[in-house]
Amino acid sequence: MILAIDRLSFSYDQTSLLSELSFTVSPGEVVCLLGPNGSGKSTLLDCVLGFHRNYQGAIKLCGREARGLSRLESAKCVSYVPQLHAPTFPYTVREVVLMGRTAQAGLFGAPKEKDFAICDDALRRIGIAAFADRPYTELSGGERKMVLLARALAQQAPLIALDEPTSSLDFKNELQFLETLSDLAAENGVAVLMATHALSHPLYFESQGLPVKVVLLCKNRPARIGTPTALITPQTLLEVYGVHAAVQEIKTEDGKTVKSVAVLGSMEE
Repeated sequence: MILAIDRLSFSYDQTSLLSELSFTVSPGEVVCLLGPNGSGKSTLLDCVLGFHRNYQGAIKLCGREARGLSRLESAKCVSYVPQLHAPTFPYTVREVVLMGRTAQAGLFGAPKEKDFAICDDALRRIGIAAFADRPYTELSGGERKMVLLARALAQQAPLIALDEPTSSLDFKNELQFLETLSDLAAENGVAVLMATHALSHPLYFESQGLPVKVVLLCKNRPARIGTPTALITPQTLLEVYGVHAAVQEIKTEDGKTVKSVAVLGSMEE
């Protein structure tokens, strides 16, 4: 078990965001955090990553309590792709991706030939090898997101945590991003913990035959945990989001069945 969360609770001042939340993430599994704005998705990631340590309950990363891990120890267990990343210095793309090797080499360790090879492999795998020598500051928001995924891949942690990772990607790059995550889970056994507003994401991973879990966070109500098929239903979307929606099944040319969600209107309409 890479990540085990047991009865996790967290509050800002007197406002409770997470209450008695328990779930696990195994190698090769994709866990999607869904829920309305303000329901605690990013807060949950921050607890897992060690940014918030004043939670109640337990979070175990690679078998150890997350609160007791140093930054470097935590980075060996989980890599992170943030929602926003403002560049402050014109490092090249290769240099940014190479920073992902810090967890393995240590803060003051010089990168070795192996580290450069892992970095270049990550760039190729994400499809951005052509950007390697470009300044990171000159890239678009979507291109930077692909670089951050390559950096996370180069880090070689067993768990990748992502916060709204496709928010600035166009349709093609969003699909490529999801395909890469799917391949990492299926072929390398990487576990994925992703906060997203896109209901299509867990449905996509499910259509790829991956083990997928949805953690549906609800304001002032217990979280719901289950498969995408079980949780992404018209009734659940009405109760949690206040929208009328239809879940449609589509047959692809290769005979697969994929699902999509069509929003029909809000509860007020």
